[in-house]
Amino acid sequence: MKKLFVGLFLFGASLSNAQPSDVGNWLIYFGDKKLSSRWNLHHEIQYRNFNLLGDTEQLLLRAGLGYNLTENNNNVLVGYAFIYSEPYVGDTDEKINFNEHRLYQQFITRQSFGRVSIQHRYRFEQRFFENNDFRMRLRYFLSTNIALNKPQMEDKTIYLSAYNEIFLNTEQTYFDRNRLYGGIGYRFNKNLRTEIGLMNQMVNTGSRNQLNIITFYNF
Repeated sequence: MKKLFVGLFLFGASLSNAQPSDVGNWLIYFGDKKLSSRWNLHHEIQYRNFNLLGDTEQLLLRAGLGYNLTENNNNVLVGYAFIYSEPYVGDTDEKINFNEHRLYQQFITRQSFGRVSIQHRYRFEQRFFENNDFRMRLRYFLSTNIALNKPQMEDKTIYLSAYNEIFLNTEQTYFDRNRLYGGIGYRFNKNLRTEIGLMNQMVNTGSRNQLNIITFYNF
């Protein structure tokens, strides 16, 4: 399993170095702290690069307080996110930077069928930019994990992972973006798993591929 992850990482690294303008890298950490049988604290860090590393595209910090409507399967959550962005100006080498603050509300529901687990996430965002620019956005996320070497997701499970997420604005240009992802993961135990995969992000002006390296930790 270690050799497989190293091989995929080196493949992504070579791809990024060969085409730095086409393939970037996102390093992602998702954490969930169980506060009680019903309450949880979500937190995450995403460091996004235009290349493999060292050319910052975005830094995202997100946290939220969630409540389980039913045990483990249906969760409502409210939270806040801070996003620092460094986009390029058109086709030039010049970059600008700006901050964004978000409030968000979401609902997650999960189902499992043997080897297959499915998650739906519905999220509503209120986005505050500099110069009093305010926008709202709707997001729908559908993901699936499929266990390969075990009859279900359990300790020491190798699994396939895939998701699609669509983003819709509430005014003007309604379509914002779409993210399509496929990868392979390993669940060490009930608290820790990791994935590596490729994600394509499509916006109105084109699309771009990202190598994603993701860690999930529950405690």
